[in-house]
Amino acid sequence: MNRSDGRLPEQIRPISFELNIAPHASGSVLVSMGNTRVICGVMIEEAVPRWMKEQAISGGWLTAEYSMLPYSTQTRKPRDITKGRLDGRSMEIQRLIGRSLRAVVDLEKLGPRTIWIDCDVLQADGGTRAAAITGSSLAVAIACRKLAREKKLDLPPVQKLVAAVSAGVLDGETIVDLDYEEDKAVAVDFNLVATEDGEFVEVLSSGEESTFSQSQLDEMLALGRKGIAELIAAQRAVLARLMVTPPES
Repeated sequence: MNRSDGRLPEQIRPISFELNIAPHASGSVLVSMGNTRVICGVMIEEAVPRWMKEQAISGGWLTAEYSMLPYSTQTRKPRDITKGRLDGRSMEIQRLIGRSLRAVVDLEKLGPRTIWIDCDVLQADGGTRAAAITGSSLAVAIACRKLAREKKLDLPPVQKLVAAVSAGVLDGETIVDLDYEEDKAVAVDFNLVATEDGEFVEVLSSGEESTFSQSQLDEMLALGRKGIAELIAAQRAVLARLMVTPPES
């Protein structure tokens, strides 16, 4: 099949990471997956939520917030504050980001701290939740590396990297990493979150007024795993460059 941008069905969009996009954050990344661009910033607070203290729960906590900037879409998206409540989709996505990162961060090793992840969509062209998770994984790794450099951690709490990608069935063919136009048109929508060693954090698939077969599910899963392997290789390449870069004074 011919995709609008010329990609093959199994091909993800170009991925890039721009670091230190937010100078006051402990770790920050502008992640670009095709025309989707998301700013992921991490700040680490030397305290835990009150509910953890009240329940005497040891270790730390990690949580995320997600929003789409008003100019991220072709028509202006009003800020949630103007409606007086968080958009249901935004709530779902930020919970997914939090779950995905808590799956790969050892909260006991983190100690009594809270990792705050803020994901702001700068430009939306499909796959914003996948980009947010993929960028946040790198931003958290960078922030925890900084804590270790400052000798505030005995052991690194990030156990492994995590990434996410979308897939779907369009005109009977399975494709991966959907852009906005593809996302609108697919008969089946699929999202996968997995770690660098291939373990799943979340698998979500639903028919859009359609059904799908076992073989189509297997194909989407295979394409998703291949896409995630490529995304994590890109994350690893960034971290490898940081390891040979002299630490900031």
